[in-house]
Amino acid sequence: MKTRILACIAAAFLMMASAPAFASSCPKHMKAIDAALKTTKLDSAKMSEVSKLRMEGEAFHKAGKHEESMKALSAAEAILGIK
Repeated sequence: MKTRILACIAAAFLMMASAPAFASSCPKHMKAIDAALKTTKLDSAKMSEVSKLRMEGEAFHKAGKHEESMKALSAAEAILGIK
């Protein structure tokens, strides 16, 4: 029983500790997308989708929803071919 409680406490601590890591990586991803948008050759539909995802990512970041932010930003990076 004590082991289970300790495991739950440790998991909760790790989740709280990882939130700032997500928060600080969002701006790096946004900058990478912005830089790629200046030089990329995508059709207008894909450019529109990347811009929409980039804006959603920033909005989620500002709202403190960093997991959702990273999903949107990662989708934009995939379209742009950013690894």
